[in-house]
Amino acid sequence: MFYGGRWSLCTLFSELSDCQARMKPAPFTYYAPESLDEALALRAEHAADSVLLSGGQSLVPMLNLRLSQPSVVIDLNRVQGLGGIAESNGGLAVGALTRQRTAERSSLVAERAPLLAKALPLIAHPAIRSRGTVGGSLAHCDPAAELPAVMLALDAKLVARSASGGERVIEAADFFEGFLTTSLREDEILTEVRVPGSPAGAGAAFHEVSRNHGAFAIVGAGCVVQAHEGTVEDVRLVFIGAGGTPMRARAAETALTGQPATAESFAAAARDAAAELEPSSDVHASATYRLNVAEVLARRALTEALEVSA
Repeated sequence: MFYGGRWSLCTLFSELSDCQARMKPAPFTYYAPESLDEALALRAEHAADSVLLSGGQSLVPMLNLRLSQPSVVIDLNRVQGLGGIAESNGGLAVGALTRQRTAERSSLVAERAPLLAKALPLIAHPAIRSRGTVGGSLAHCDPAAELPAVMLALDAKLVARSASGGERVIEAADFFEGFLTTSLREDEILTEVRVPGSPAGAGAAFHEVSRNHGAFAIVGAGCVVQAHEGTVEDVRLVFIGAGGTPMRARAAETALTGQPATAESFAAAARDAAAELEPSSDVHASATYRLNVAEVLARRALTEALEVSA
């Protein structure tokens, strides 16, 4: 029942769901700021003693199970200007408070970031996505979550603000540091995600396996593939549930680039990618199972992405 040396939230939420209904959070002080400046001031004042509430789909269960016992909860939902999706330099600027369901229904997301559009419907259920936020999922950094892997694949930039340091732009590759751990500082708030537009003609796909519909992914794979005249020109391949953070198979990407876009080359890339992964075993699956399924899902995703791009 361990994942990456710690309790898996997937395991805890599944095994303790009945207990959750009977438990209550530890006492905390609640703030609901109405401006970003006010929220940043509260964050600076309380720092490590505070947590940020956006959608609450991960935080509230953790509070109820007392896995998180902050002194202060700062609710960001009344802060103006932290939501919305806009075109930006051929890509997207996504406010951290943008609901996942809003992004899922966005034609701009489908046009500029097809991988994001493919992944969003796989997140839990519509009711969860209607409250869950893009920024909340990224800041939570669950290794089984889809959105961190998507942002890693797309080389997104995450914008954080603090009262003392102003704005800081963080590469996705530097943002996700470990199990439920990001490079956000104690006084910072994630405000925006900048997603580069996918290359013209590129296809995308995201596949995962879970115990049942809407459950946490046991393992998953997503990719973006751009091919020209039968040759792979660009590929991004990421995995969830295969390590303590979202995993990007950079060596496999490099090996596949410039190769023929064939079933054989995709199978080889999937094998190479699986060799880069570091999954753990828990009550849901063994590490060996995760590696085997990751290879299968990677091959399927690569094949589908190429078909979509054609």
